[in-house]
Amino acid sequence: MHIRTEFPYETQREDVRIPLPDGTLLYARVWRPVTEEPVPALLEYLPYRLTDWTAPRDWQRHPWYAGHGYASVRVDVRGHGCSQGLPGDEYDATELADGVAVVNWLARQPWCTGKVGMFGISWGGFNSLQIAALAPEPLKAIVTVCSTDDRYDNDVHYMGGSVLAVDMHAWAATMLAFVSRPPDPAFVGEKWREMWLERLEAVKPFIHTWLAHQTRDDYWKHGSVCEDYGAIDAAVLAVGGWHDPYRDTVLRLVEHLPPDRVRGLIGPWSHQYPDRGLPPGPAIGFLQETLRWWDHHLKGEETGVMKEPLLRSWISESHPPATVYAELPGRWVGDPAWPSPHVTLVSYALRGAPVRVRSPQHTGLDAGRFFPFGNDADLPPDQRAEDAHSAAFDFPVPADSGPLEILGRPEVTLRLRMDVPYGQAIARLCDVAPDGSSTLVTRGVLNLSARHGRDRAEPWPLGRTEDVVFSLNGIGHTFPPGHRIRLAVSSAYWPWIWPQADSVGFTLDPAGSSLQLPLRERTSDDTIAFADPEQSEPLGVSYPAPLDEPRPERLVVRDVAKGEWRLEVDPRYGGTRVYPDGLEFTEDAKETYTIDESDPLSARTRSDWHLRLHRPELAWDVTIDTRSEIACDAADFITSDEVVCREGGEVVFHRTWERRVPRDAG
Repeated sequence: MHIRTEFPYETQREDVRIPLPDGTLLYARVWRPVTEEPVPALLEYLPYRLTDWTAPRDWQRHPWYAGHGYASVRVDVRGHGCSQGLPGDEYDATELADGVAVVNWLARQPWCTGKVGMFGISWGGFNSLQIAALAPEPLKAIVTVCSTDDRYDNDVHYMGGSVLAVDMHAWAATMLAFVSRPPDPAFVGEKWREMWLERLEAVKPFIHTWLAHQTRDDYWKHGSVCEDYGAIDAAVLAVGGWHDPYRDTVLRLVEHLPPDRVRGLIGPWSHQYPDRGLPPGPAIGFLQETLRWWDHHLKGEETGVMKEPLLRSWISESHPPATVYAELPGRWVGDPAWPSPHVTLVSYALRGAPVRVRSPQHTGLDAGRFFPFGNDADLPPDQRAEDAHSAAFDFPVPADSGPLEILGRPEVTLRLRMDVPYGQAIARLCDVAPDGSSTLVTRGVLNLSARHGRDRAEPWPLGRTEDVVFSLNGIGHTFPPGHRIRLAVSSAYWPWIWPQADSVGFTLDPAGSSLQLPLRERTSDDTIAFADPEQSEPLGVSYPAPLDEPRPERLVVRDVAKGEWRLEVDPRYGGTRVYPDGLEFTEDAKETYTIDESDPLSARTRSDWHLRLHRPELAWDVTIDTRSEIACDAADFITSDEVVCREGGEVVFHRTWERRVPRDAG
């Protein structure tokens, strides 16, 4: 990583409050070049607290953009950080309307040319797309990283129509803790306590809403730009990583948006900006790449960015299974259109007699993290244990042939017979080496009640045989000669997928079942290259060594006598840190997922968070402790949440929520 300290422009920074039409003030930090000429503005708009939580990341890129002639602006969403107002649901109509107002406000400033861009990763990538679909006139271009166009089927809530236990639970619990943090008196003054208590009275656990909408209804259609790609007028640079759950959005955007307004980029990365150097790499000069995008669309300069292939993607070479890779072997390829003329769909018929698939309920413990962040235990380990709990079909790559390269979304057709009304099918594509090691390449899920559409839940007719078709997540991968392509099909995948109440599996008939692979011809793409990563000077946050031995990132515990399995996860978002302005920020979280290997109704999750914000010079010391749990019976999900907030050790807020949510489709 090159740290850049000299730029074409000197820069200045100021914190401002942006007025909304209803009088609410949003807290913003503006980095601007020192110049008399107006410049375009870039907006990153998040609920994640610009004065502390994202500050280290903000310092890596906002000053860099300012040094290259842009006003780079970081804004906290209403009800979060030091912004006024009350928090709402993620991406609700108020958040998006506020975002439009901020875009228009930026365009009116005397230091702005009237042209605005938006960028962001995850939440900021989501609302960049969503605000672009509302088409405020000044918004000319966006860079959306690790985001989704489909809030129902490609977000943290549902996958293939099934409840995503691992992240619907974890993210709802995380946001309950995050939204309970107070404004910082160093920035808002003595009114911080009044603002905090008013916010806490408005807090509602997201899990109540998310579980109440178990099919693709109007709630999920809101903010899903796939409902109308034509609403997006801005130019879109869509960026993802093969180890990020949102990468399919890049493929859909380059397919559905006009080619003169979109480009796609997919690397080997996790849920991170591609310049940060977190595993898996290689990292690229992402800030330089986005500068080409901004200069073309906001300054009218010819940078060559629109002459790049419609989709640039990384195709990984075969690699042994591991939970972390510093860098993956592979190469960049370019495709002029999507679907690509270089890709051919090839069908592989399954062989053999009908097989009963009844996976133990703990199948899936080796799935890895749903959101890899570049930590040591993020990625799936060797899949041999998971393969043993599945029906596995192997397709050898002949030793005398060339390598088989895939790019896109594999698809499976499965002929199933089921004797209960509800169930799930999980398909994993693995690369099996001659030594028997099995590397997970990609996977897909189908809630069998969603086989005719995600907007409905249709029970399976008892005893009937039907063909179901579903896609696996997109991937770029090479299978070398002598390896085997393995399709493994299971009926359980805990804790990613919440099991159905009567989950007893199904019978899979290979006759009529197939695997369809997007085979890509090997082309020479030597012209695709990126600069080395660089960023502006870091903020200077320090990370004190923990007093206690750190917990394992992922720990699996088996109670042999009970047949119970427990997965304990430390998400490691940031830990304890001390900021240059004196703020001491402590963060600790633990997630627990428990299941009996033979009982789908035993599934339960728990998340515990502890946060402390301390400013010794102000004698300000607050803590937030939260607990979030989900259990189930045959009829309902059973949720329990608790928030306890203290100031100086004294409890100032304590609330619990208990709710039962009918299992309509989940």
